[in-house]
Amino acid sequence: MKTLHNYLTRQVLASLVLTVAVFTFVLLIGNVLKEILPALIGGHARLDTIVQAFGLLIPWVLVFALPMGLLTAMLLVFGRFSADQELTAARASGISLLSLITPVLLLSLLCCGLSAWINMQVGPQCRVAYVNLFYKLSGELMNTTQLPEGRFIRDFPGFIFYAEKNRGGKLEDVMVFVLDKNETNVTTTVRAPRGTIDMDAPNQQFVLHLFDARSVTTGDHVSISSSPDAVYDLSMNHNAGGTFTPGISDMTFWQLRDELADLDHKLGLPPPAATNSIERLVQLKEARQQRKDLTEPIRVEMNRQIAFSFACFGFTLVGIPLGIRVHRRETNIGVAIALGLVLIYYAFVLTAKALAARPEFAPHLIVWLPNFIFQAVGAVLLWRANRGI
Repeated sequence: MKTLHNYLTRQVLASLVLTVAVFTFVLLIGNVLKEILPALIGGHARLDTIVQAFGLLIPWVLVFALPMGLLTAMLLVFGRFSADQELTAARASGISLLSLITPVLLLSLLCCGLSAWINMQVGPQCRVAYVNLFYKLSGELMNTTQLPEGRFIRDFPGFIFYAEKNRGGKLEDVMVFVLDKNETNVTTTVRAPRGTIDMDAPNQQFVLHLFDARSVTTGDHVSISSSPDAVYDLSMNHNAGGTFTPGISDMTFWQLRDELADLDHKLGLPPPAATNSIERLVQLKEARQQRKDLTEPIRVEMNRQIAFSFACFGFTLVGIPLGIRVHRRETNIGVAIALGLVLIYYAFVLTAKALAARPEFAPHLIVWLPNFIFQAVGAVLLWRANRGI
């Protein structure tokens, strides 16, 4: 039994290293062609800077390459194991499939731990360092087309700004939170389906136009108003350094947790006393909706990082019995099946991220669905394979 365990583990490890290396290389190609190669050809970066950029990109792409590589390795190894009749020989010796794959399952759990470390800490840090490297290299200042989308911007004193989309200064799904003098609590929330932002270079500020804007002001009384065209002058924060500020998808788990705690502190205070019950109910409803809209994208990303760390285990449970059932030695068959399963898994993740602004659909729970589905299906397939069904 020990000999079989060592043999199978070596086969899996060898295939895992190879497949992870291949997927890492493939995922790196896009960034190389888009950013690194033009900088190298144009003479804007030295060779050591390019090497540093490669090194910073590798942990980021490992977030995706490790689960994909593990799934492919399982399909390839157990496909060959079954095609060469080695599994039949092991069963004839009285060894069950479950006892045979025990070290492989333990290896997948170790990969889950490694994946969690990369997902929650190393990957986002390296991604931010990579972007900062090119941000400083190019020396470009923030302008209307570069104003980050999909994250909360605190570079404007007295405001928190968020735009779901920014297409060359044309904004979609905009939220502006006006802070009090101490910049600790939100006094006014403004939402608009669309808007524009222009840079006023002489005055070093941005001019924000919001169309069909709706604002809610809290305080001693609730004030709700709407405006077809609201204008805000957002002064640039001169204390902000010339570095890239990470968006939600580029934050570590601990940064996301601090961000969520900070927003909960600002938005979680009980509303002030209202003069009548109807006014108080309106105030409570607006406060709760405001809190959900603002914190849900952070909850989605936090849950995605944790849930995605368990993808290795789910892929292992599915990959082993599928490899046995396919019963093929060909590498292309295993890679094709792996890519199909990965696309199914990522479809749930992309759906959750697309619904991040719709807390009523609980997108922070959707990211867990592929794990439950893959693990349940994998457990059933393993049980059937163990019984020879």
